[in-house]
Amino acid sequence: MAVSLSNAGVMRLLSVLPRAGSLCSSSGSRGLHVTAVCCKNRAARIRVGKGDRPLTYEQALHPHHIGHRKGWLSQHTSNLKGEEGAAERTVEDVFIRRFMFGTFHNCLANEIVIKRRGNMLIVCALMIQKLPPVKFYFLIGYTESILSHLYKCPVKLEIQTLYEKVVYKYL
Repeated sequence: MAVSLSNAGVMRLLSVLPRAGSLCSSSGSRGLHVTAVCCKNRAARIRVGKGDRPLTYEQALHPHHIGHRKGWLSQHTSNLKGEEGAAERTVEDVFIRRFMFGTFHNCLANEIVIKRRGNMLIVCALMIQKLPPVKFYFLIGYTESILSHLYKCPVKLEIQTLYEKVVYKYL
């Protein structure tokens, strides 16, 4: 239940608080800092614009469509009942995504899908053909060997190349 304070109630409150030492600063001056409540709720979707922003299929669909119209970007069994290690898998996924983004800079056409099957780690990605094939082969081998060494398990990259980024729709 909210209680509104009258002028006399506010003055009484302000006269009691400085004696308690909650509003007194080291310089001896009194002050009351009041800020407005700023509730910043943000939806996990792309905002509608003027129709000139290209979106991929993953970006165009809302998060509640996962499992119906689009799939999960990380496939593992740590989220099942009785399984452990969900937090570790999430940290590993973030590292793999950032490593791939840094290694194949401006070449990723879509989100990376990470699959764990037994002891094997499979990373699926769509790349734009901005580099010659020899550099792609080198970077793929480099990424597989570094990630295999870090995670102590075989890592396989499944790469498909596109001429340009595929636009699903414009917002």
